[in-house]
This record gives sequence, C-alpha cells and structure tokens, in this order.
Amino acid sequence: MKRNNSLKGTITGGLCWDRLTIKRMSDPLALENFGYKVYSENDEDGIIQEIFHRIGTVSKEFVEFGVGNGLECNSHYLLHRGWHGLWIEGSKSLCREIGSRFRPVIKDGHLKLVGAFITRENIDALIARNRNVRKEGDEPDLLSIDIDGNDWYVWKAISSIKPRLVCIEYNGKFPPDHSWKQAYDKNHVWDRSDWQGASLKAMYELGREKGYVLVGTNLTGANAFFVREDLYSGEKFANLHTPEELYNPYRGGLKFKAPGHGARYCLVGQQENRGILDYYPDKAEYRRAECKRKMDRVLKELKKRVFGPQI
Repeated sequence: MKRNNSLKGTITGGLCWDRLTIKRMSDPLALENFGYKVYSENDEDGIIQEIFHRIGTVSKEFVEFGVGNGLECNSHYLLHRGWHGLWIEGSKSLCREIGSRFRPVIKDGHLKLVGAFITRENIDALIARNRNVRKEGDEPDLLSIDIDGNDWYVWKAISSIKPRLVCIEYNGKFPPDHSWKQAYDKNHVWDRSDWQGASLKAMYELGREKGYVLVGTNLTGANAFFVREDLYSGEKFANLHTPEELYNPYRGGLKFKAPGHGARYCLVGQQENRGILDYYPDKAEYRRAECKRKMDRVLKELKKRVFGPQI
C-alpha cells in the first residue's frame, strides 16, 4: 500500500476533531460559521452577535470579569452597539489602565468598573451590589467568565442573575467525554500551564444543573456558549447540544486578527475637539502617562536583552 504523506504541519489533539468541526460547519446554523473578531480575543464577537440575533436582547446589559485592560474582551464591542454593563478586574494596574482607556464610557455611565479579586465566596455579592442596571427587574443579557482557573466554581456560585447567554472559558485540552475540573483554590493564578479551568463536559454538566443549554464553542476551543433553556429551540440552533457534538479542541496555533489598526483606547463616547483629553483629566496627566508608557517600554526591552525572553 502506498504511504500517505499528504498530511503536514501540526494536528491539534487529533484529526478526528478537525473532521468533527468540518462536518458540523456544513450545517448553516453552526455558530463557527458566524465568528469574527473586532475586540474579542478570537472569534467570539461574531458568535455573540449571531446568538443574540437568534434569541433577541432585552436589557442590553453585560457582566464580564477577567477583562484584562479591556481592549480585548467579549463586551468591548457591545459598548459600540449601545450596551451598558459591569466589569470586574482583579489587577489594580489593569484597573488603572481601564480607568484611562475607557474614561468616556465610564464617565457617561455605560461602563461600571469594580476592582476585586474574584472567588466563589465573593462573586455573587459583587455582582448583586454593583450591577449597572437601567430598569429594575431586568436580567443581564450576557455573562462572560474568563478568569483562567476557578471559572466552574464561580459560575456555580452565581445565583443573583439569570442571563440569557453565558460565555465561559473551558479547558480544551480534554476530550469532550471527559469531565474534569481543577480543585478549587481561592488564591489560584494561572501559570500558563494546563492547570486551569474545567473541561467542556464539566461545564456542560454544570450548565444543565443551572438551566442552560450548550449551543456551541468557538474555533480556537477556548469558549463555550450556553443559552438559557427557555430561549433554546432546535430550529434556532443546529439541534446539537452535547459536548461530543459541539467540541472544539484548544487550537492555540489558530489566530484571529482584527481588521484595521490595533486599539489603544475605547472609541465610544468621544467628544468633539477633545482629542486625547477625552481619556485624561488634563494635559499634565496625559504627559505623565505617556512618559510612564515610554519608560515601561524601555525597561521591558532592557530586561529582554539582559535576561532573554521570559516564559
């Protein structure tokens, strides 16, 4: 028999997963077909937009935590579309960055920022106390969870809200028939290894317990999407709702690049003739911030030369 040498490059996890994805995407309702990146890390922006196209929105309120500096997260683009909501971020330095880069939308009330390190013990109270609510009784349309560790435990602990859509990170290393989650550690910080999160199967089981249906995962195998049971219909989605049917492995080599130039500031809520001062209280503060940014860049380059690339 002639040897098959046609496969080249890296196969992530197994060829079976690529075949599963290709087969699923032949259905026009498969969510991967609608993915795109504006400000999300990968193709989540497009998938979120498509899901809300199918199930509708009510409050246009989001709750997201683990947003980094905010420029690359799942609700940044929603601010452009008139949404409002709450961000929770555990890093003080990143909170300071958000305070500057998103100053116009924080000032006009579209975005509320809370600095707190999230645990299963504090998350529900943080949300209940700090939600950016416009109409009493409304539920958030979107909850997005990405904290690189205790995601499963934190979602389980949330009872004060029942959002229409939940986007949550899963550990795409594990096959879809394996239920695994890291042991809870309230002080956990991701060390960039596979010691983080929970498998898609574990997230699926938790979702069912909380009244949610798994409707898809994104192509990079990073995020899973759950729609509230009362909003789900096999006609709206591909009538696939198990991990075995909807799994994507973590494809770290697959990268999405947003069109256009990179982001430095949130472009929503700008005032005419203010320019950069939309993001700083005065010119002196802007000059100090620019000086610090340049110094940080020089120090980073110097550190790289002395110690080499940091892993």
